[in-house]
Amino acid sequence: MQMHKLILSALAAASLVACSSTKLDEPAPVENRTPVVTAPSNGSATGAATGETKVATVDLGTQLTAAVANQRVVYFDFDSYVVKEEYRGLVEAHAKRLNNDRKVRLNLEGHTDERGGREYNLALGQKRAEAVAKSLTLIGVQTAQVEPVSFGKERPAVQGSDEAAWAKNRRVELKDK
Repeated sequence: MQMHKLILSALAAASLVACSSTKLDEPAPVENRTPVVTAPSNGSATGAATGETKVATVDLGTQLTAAVANQRVVYFDFDSYVVKEEYRGLVEAHAKRLNNDRKVRLNLEGHTDERGGREYNLALGQKRAEAVAKSLTLIGVQTAQVEPVSFGKERPAVQGSDEAAWAKNRRVELKDK
């Protein structure tokens, strides 16, 4: 115990001696330097601030419209109105555009192939258009911005009675109003 007191006393004395070497009455040393002036790199003699950079404006609406210009058709399987996973990107791109500008409106035109009765095809085309509308509204698009309509089999994209023609006709077209 005596040894600990002795060691602590020695440490306290050493720290006081170390602090006493700093002289507080003398002013801190200050180095005097002359400022260095650099000439403008563009050779301007006016001396005006030339470090400004121009920032180009970005029209997000135009960019989003251009992004969806070639993405206007969602195709469906036979007798189905399920929006396939492969069209998720297309739907999201249109949703971004519609969410960016609430004035933009789309007609969602549902179509079917030639098989089936007239009433059945009109109902199936309507369900396809409504499925795309539902996908868009789930991403935040307002329901007033999209209008699902059905043309059934009345406006085929491709003429023909084979599977390739039918596949092209089972679709929803996203058209600006």
